[in-house]
Amino acid sequence: MSNKGVRKFLLVCFNNALAVAVIAIVVIAPSTGAGVFTGSPSAPAPVAQQNSSLDLNLQTKTLKTIFRQVEGSVVQITRSVPAPSLSSPQTENGTALGSGFISDKIGRIITNNHVVGNAKLVDVTFIDGNRYTANVTGTDPYSDIAVLKIIENKNNNSIQQELQKLRPLVLGNSSDVEVGDRVVAIGNPYGLDGTMTTGIVSQLGRLVPSPNPGFSIPDIIQTDAAVNPGNSGGPLLNMQGHVIGINFAALQGGGLGFAIPSNLINNVVPMLIEKGNYIHPYLGFDGTTLTSDLAANLGNAARNLKGIFVNTVVKGGPADKAGLQGTTIDQYGQKHGGDVIIAVDRQNTTQLEDLISYMEKNKSAGDTVILTAYRNGHTLVLNVVLGGRLSLIP
Repeated sequence: MSNKGVRKFLLVCFNNALAVAVIAIVVIAPSTGAGVFTGSPSAPAPVAQQNSSLDLNLQTKTLKTIFRQVEGSVVQITRSVPAPSLSSPQTENGTALGSGFISDKIGRIITNNHVVGNAKLVDVTFIDGNRYTANVTGTDPYSDIAVLKIIENKNNNSIQQELQKLRPLVLGNSSDVEVGDRVVAIGNPYGLDGTMTTGIVSQLGRLVPSPNPGFSIPDIIQTDAAVNPGNSGGPLLNMQGHVIGINFAALQGGGLGFAIPSNLINNVVPMLIEKGNYIHPYLGFDGTTLTSDLAANLGNAARNLKGIFVNTVVKGGPADKAGLQGTTIDQYGQKHGGDVIIAVDRQNTTQLEDLISYMEKNKSAGDTVILTAYRNGHTLVLNVVLGGRLSLIP
């Protein structure tokens, strides 16, 4: 799948109520083959086969160690969902579920915003069956991150004694992640608590639509580890057992899962704890990576022109005030013009992903960003004073 231009992912963000009537378990019959080595029963295995077996055993032991290390720190989160119809008072509320993980010794839990929805209180269940009530400390719909805090237990035990037993997971550095790294996802798919799946990092730097329409989340980690309904909010771990991302979505029917990187979590979570929300920098335009078709609308644009094609500019927004221009549509419905951003803070920029990632990592509302734009054969330098995205918290 191309990572350039406008992509329309058919993504599933797993926030639906659990509605599984039957789970079909297919049992695969044992293979009758005994392998390709045809030596006598007493002959030693070839060296390559011995090394392969050792590697597999080491990987298996590592996976078992990781699971034992983190299983008590991954929780199931449930909340009530109002019945879709109010016509019958007998209609029962549904239950939405997801996952989360312990982040500190005072009972804070990190999960997805779409797991908690508009709830103020949620139920948290550990793998040992202990249940707690947690309040929603802060949420960020744009990055799909939420922070909870355990406030009450349902086990008739001292809450302080219970909290002392918590084992927070360590946030790793997602900048160190590479394609091909082995990863582990742990969560509660379909309500099946404490489920572990494994895979590899199949790509980095994806720009994936947020559950909040109109914006995307940058630097997403793509994995082939199975991610299913109920996994949302659970950790994606490296082979040291450190959290490198939060699982939040999957490509429907494609066998690919997506995780919010730990470095973004590190930026957002402290503000959610302190203020309850997070303000993202805002430019105020809609664009996409320049393609050959879009370049054809630019008239005499150089064939090797690379950058971000500006489609529409929000009237009165930061980019509009700085003079950035979007496309115009003629009487025949054909698009014309539109600036092309070729550099940000004097660094060449060729893809929309690069711009959004740079803004999230380096800029805040009120900062100035320098955009270099191509327009009608000329280069312009625009100083944009960034705004903040509107709060979506009711």
